[in-house]
Amino acid sequence: MTTKKPNVIFVIGAPGAGKGTQCERICKDYTYVHLSVGDLLREEVNNSHSDLEIACRLIENAIKKSGKENYLIDGFPRDMENITEWQKTMNEKVVLQCVLDFDCDEKTSIDRCMERGRNSERADDNEETLKKRIATFKKLTEPAIEYYEKKNLIKHVDATKDVEQVYHDVQNVMKTILESTDSNL
Repeated sequence: MTTKKPNVIFVIGAPGAGKGTQCERICKDYTYVHLSVGDLLREEVNNSHSDLEIACRLIENAIKKSGKENYLIDGFPRDMENITEWQKTMNEKVVLQCVLDFDCDEKTSIDRCMERGRNSERADDNEETLKKRIATFKKLTEPAIEYYEKKNLIKHVDATKDVEQVYHDVQNVMKTILESTDSNL
């Protein structure tokens, strides 16, 4: 008896690109579980009785714990090192459906994060820190995007549009993914 491998969609984008908002909407309309790598790592750091594990192990544990079939992995991969580790530990255990790349310019990212910062407790939602985070994101993540583009797995979404327009584009991507999945059964 063969156990079906879970389906995974990586969700990447600069701070403020709307990853969390769009993942929330996808989960409401499709049978996906949202796993935020940042949240998993923060939870692990706060878990004093546990050794700090790598992101791939945390993702694997969250998938096993959930037991569901479809996952949005938000904030992963961050760089080529993440991809290398994923290939070693997870590549044979899941089906990577695509990589959703929420494209967002620096001004939009900063404006959204500053707005979010007014309503949140996040100390990193200030302009100076955000510029550094965005530059780091671009430097580390662009090679990962190029890697997945060569594998025809990247689905670019213009995240500068308003929430409804972005989600309309996301729904088109999801329709394509689900049609592709159905045809592979």
